[in-house]
Amino acid sequence: MAEGYIVLDNVHKSFGPKHVLNGVNLSVPKGHSLVVIGGSGTGKSVMLKCILGILRPDSGAIRVAGENVLGLAGKARDAYLSRFGMLFQGGALFDSLSVWENVAFGLVQGRAMARSRARDIAMEKLRQVGLGPEVASLYPAELSGGMQKRVGLARAIAADPEIIFFDEPTTGLDPIMADVINNLIVDCVKRLGATTISITHDMASARKIADDIAMIYKGQIIWQGPAKTIGESGNAYVDQFIHGRAEGPITMDVLRP
Repeated sequence: MAEGYIVLDNVHKSFGPKHVLNGVNLSVPKGHSLVVIGGSGTGKSVMLKCILGILRPDSGAIRVAGENVLGLAGKARDAYLSRFGMLFQGGALFDSLSVWENVAFGLVQGRAMARSRARDIAMEKLRQVGLGPEVASLYPAELSGGMQKRVGLARAIAADPEIIFFDEPTTGLDPIMADVINNLIVDCVKRLGATTISITHDMASARKIADDIAMIYKGQIIWQGPAKTIGESGNAYVDQFIHGRAEGPITMDVLRP
């Protein structure tokens, strides 16, 4: 595997007595798309928040482009975050802003770009995700779930980020719209040459958008490899998860009658 552009080295994070990350080791080469799979509560979102600096790990190291990024503050932290784009699970659009203002939000607020210039960029990004100019002046409440997700994607790529995180990009979408979103993600990532990390439960999505897949279980990466080999991982936990089997080494806490 190529040298890691994003590297997590023995990262631990606990909340009181609850150990969420138990020594995560992960490496994502530059320009690669990594999908992290795993059940609810296994640490996927906490891991992303640690990379972004929203949460501070208890121990371990996180490096991006060879630089230790833990503990950044002030302008250094702002510069670091400006390298990221993010597609949030629920879209996280601002209800009071129009579609184009949502897409341009980071350009105007984060980069103090003139609204006219930001609007031009927003219109182009909307075009790239298959939305025409007639959508720009609408508000999120006037859009379908699939259209909201595409607006979220346009916002994520608005500043041509080096790194993009996708948090459950197909949640709540029907299979056809989910595939549309997956194809748009692949196209946008290739156009930008971005390094991406996605977290998802959707194996169809994982196979479509990933170069590599990693599985996290009980706060550790228990398998990582090329997406095309996941069906022959030889790992009982991975096999149970990708086939959605109730029986296996992964046990769910379910109250039985």
